[in-house]
Amino acid sequence: MLGLVKNSILKGKQNAIRKRSAGVNIVLHPDMPLSSANKMVALSRIVVQVNALEQKMQSLTDKELRAKTDEFKEYLGTQLREVEPQVEELKELFNSITIPEEKDKIKEKIKLLRNRMFVDVLPESFAVVREASRRTIGLRHFDVQIAGGMVLHEGRIAEMATGEGKTLVATLPAYLNGLLGRGVHIVTVNDYLARRDREWMGPVFEFLGLSVGTIQHDMSDSERQKAYACDITYGTNNEFGFDYLRDNMKYGLGELVQRPFYFAVVDEVDSILVDEARTPLIISGAAEESTEKYYTARKVSDQLKGKRVTEDNVKDKVDKEELYKGFDYVADEKAQTVALTDEGESKAARLWGIDNLHSIETIEYRHHTHQALRAKEFFKRDVEYVIKDGQVIIVDEFTGRLMPGRRWSDGLHQAVEANEGLKIEHENQTLATITFQNYFRMYEKLSGMTGTAYTEAGEFKAIYGLDVVVVPTNQPLIRTNYADCIYKTEKEKFEAVVEEILGLYNTGKPVLVGTISIDRSEKLSEMLKRRGIQHQVLNAKYHEMEAHIVAQAGRFKGVTIATNMAGRGTDILLGGNPEFIAKNIIRQKVAADDPAYTEEYAKLLAKYKEECAREHDKVVSLGGLHVLGTERHEARRIDNQLRGRSGRQGDPGSSRFYVSLEDDLMRLFGSDRLVGIMDRLGFEEGQVIEHPWVTRSIEIAQRRLEQHNFEVRKQLLEYDNVMNKQREIIYSQRKEILEGVSLKENILEIIDKMLERVLALHLSEHPEGKEVDPEELITALRLKFGFSGDVAMVQDAHRDRIKQDVYKAIATAYDEKEQAVGQDMMRHMERMVFLQIIDSKWKDHLYAMDKLKEGIGLRAYGQRDPLIEYKREAFEYFSQMISGIEEEAVEMIFKLQPARQERFRGVFSSVSQELLHPEARMPEGPQEGGRMSEAAAPSAPAKVQPVRTSQAKVGRNDLCPCGSGKKYKKCCGL
Repeated sequence: MLGLVKNSILKGKQNAIRKRSAGVNIVLHPDMPLSSANKMVALSRIVVQVNALEQKMQSLTDKELRAKTDEFKEYLGTQLREVEPQVEELKELFNSITIPEEKDKIKEKIKLLRNRMFVDVLPESFAVVREASRRTIGLRHFDVQIAGGMVLHEGRIAEMATGEGKTLVATLPAYLNGLLGRGVHIVTVNDYLARRDREWMGPVFEFLGLSVGTIQHDMSDSERQKAYACDITYGTNNEFGFDYLRDNMKYGLGELVQRPFYFAVVDEVDSILVDEARTPLIISGAAEESTEKYYTARKVSDQLKGKRVTEDNVKDKVDKEELYKGFDYVADEKAQTVALTDEGESKAARLWGIDNLHSIETIEYRHHTHQALRAKEFFKRDVEYVIKDGQVIIVDEFTGRLMPGRRWSDGLHQAVEANEGLKIEHENQTLATITFQNYFRMYEKLSGMTGTAYTEAGEFKAIYGLDVVVVPTNQPLIRTNYADCIYKTEKEKFEAVVEEILGLYNTGKPVLVGTISIDRSEKLSEMLKRRGIQHQVLNAKYHEMEAHIVAQAGRFKGVTIATNMAGRGTDILLGGNPEFIAKNIIRQKVAADDPAYTEEYAKLLAKYKEECAREHDKVVSLGGLHVLGTERHEARRIDNQLRGRSGRQGDPGSSRFYVSLEDDLMRLFGSDRLVGIMDRLGFEEGQVIEHPWVTRSIEIAQRRLEQHNFEVRKQLLEYDNVMNKQREIIYSQRKEILEGVSLKENILEIIDKMLERVLALHLSEHPEGKEVDPEELITALRLKFGFSGDVAMVQDAHRDRIKQDVYKAIATAYDEKEQAVGQDMMRHMERMVFLQIIDSKWKDHLYAMDKLKEGIGLRAYGQRDPLIEYKREAFEYFSQMISGIEEEAVEMIFKLQPARQERFRGVFSSVSQELLHPEARMPEGPQEGGRMSEAAAPSAPAKVQPVRTSQAKVGRNDLCPCGSGKKYKKCCGL
């Protein structure tokens, strides 16, 4: 009954399109969702306007058509000036709130506000692109493609069947949004498709005056900058994501390659935003490089003489000035901190084999020394930790229980391991990471297209705020989808598959065989070889080869074995693709730069066009391409993607899936009952069950698995959202520093907070009237700020007065240092110190967070929610990191000697980096479902070697080589 009602409604929608939109070729299918049908009715009105302009556009000269771009830009520039203040206001509101639902609402308002700018020029701009495409690449957009382009422009997902020309559809919204000059990213799944689509569609944009670039994995930063500066940029999801992470590891504004994120069109959106949502992008550095430094730091710490400060030994010491003489460092038990004395810093530098610990280049050694001393003084075996199986296991200070899997942050755990002489694990340390979910949510407007998205519509809406609109096919779909054939064993199933392939091969009907793994495809290939069936085996190792093989899968007697996902983005033409055939042959005969190449290629193309046309008619008469699935996937859309290879653009076709009760899905579905039924009915070996009810039952099982996998991805996102908020704060701070924002006011505020903490520790209120030792306070101030004041300043004074006088003295000392080194040099030193300490602390924080996530699932055994525990401890970690950044940066700036700008080397520059794309796992441990994505190709630059110079060392009393006329010790050597 519901089906009849739906068909009646759809017929009404079809009539509405015919009445209001005469001449529009959009046919609503009976199985189309009503929401998509309603959307098509609304869009058909705009398609009518685009069609009405076609004749006018055809009458324009090339120059006049090109001039339309300038006309549109001028109009949109006016609109932008009116809208931008409202957008900026909404963005400020977006940044000020933390509730995800409210942020999503504001983001939607910004998108709608921007889209209103384009309303008046949309029909004409689409008509211009359609005409430019017809003139440059010989392709004219169908009406359904115009409708699909509008879906993408609005920031939605367009589900368009395979072969409907999604690559061409993307040119419409890309051109329209590219007119703003803010950069449009068209995202593909591999480098080959990014390069192919740019070469194929680029002439359309260039004819209309827009610039087009492409990102490839082997590009330099300067080449990437040029590509990102273009109006339209093609690239892969991996490259876009890694470039974002690398940009946030740079130390100069001019080194950044990406611009702010505006609009992205994601091709194969289900593959990128769903399948790969569990696979974060990670830039990691090998931990081996820093391992030896921890052992060296331990040796250095062993040779340094320390003084433990307690209230008793301070009180007993009469001569305060002599208290720290002869000691290399002071260990404050009350604050649990370590501070090197002037003598200690000189001695530590000698032990490390460097000039001093006061320059930007040596800050890393200073950090390792401090942590080694903390491990030596405050972390004792069987108190703070125990040794078990060669590992340092932390002891919970409140419960006394062991906390396996937890590690102290900031390099402290490694320092304890080195102190115990244990092996420090050689593992990759995360330097930067982000999930695709959080990366793509940074775009102001996001859209996508694929042949299969509606089954995941709930996830797209919940995670990305994207609606899915099913766009009807240009020609009626006449593919026959046969019911599944179910066998008792896998052996019987594959024998039946081979028999069907043999029968079709003998008739000449082409077959595309889908498998769920390369292992299964090779097994099937061996069986076909034994039967003498010629075939092609495709695995997803070489993208270009993949496209060429899949393109020929529709040839007469063609048999192609491929994984279910292989060859996405390449059309299968019945009878073969003449262009691919001609290119394959000419590559073996003539070089691309040979003058005879063009003529030879034209001859081959003409020859194979005729041959493929004959084969096309022959294959059509046989019923078109037959898709044969050897196993049901856990997601319906991947099965639908495989089926969609057949029946493109009104071609005939068919599909069938073979299933055995030994398949993974059937075991999950509960095949025991089916086995019992088959046994009771007396099914013999090789006998098949074929019934629509069984097929529907399998789809129900798939729905359950899809929901389970969605919950897994959703929970992973909840964990990553914690890190994402922290990442946004750190990266925004880095960006502000790179943009040259003065840090002086921030530093003075930090000094005020640090001073408050020092006073709280050393000038705590004593109701009993107990006297506080001013010498202890002066020592703490000297170690933190290089304070040069005397005891009289803090003796017998009120707390507020002490703070006011000390702060004034410290601020004055800071101003004096600025005057001595110069304002520009001081700002440079501030920026470089903060960048380096932020990066160093962030790197250690990521490592600590990785370890926290590994063990957090165990909290569930104590009736505590692991996610809440993770959020709570992540906040504590982050707060400690921020405090550590502030204190270490200020302390370093007071002790820092000026350095030449070109001598500065960042934290990440000496680390051999590797780009990883591993499968993410739930904090509780491995989960069923999902697949391991192919890792991004490693791109590890050579290790940076230290810079050495053959010039003589400048003496402190020599004239400074910078040309100032001052002595070196009074200038750059200060």
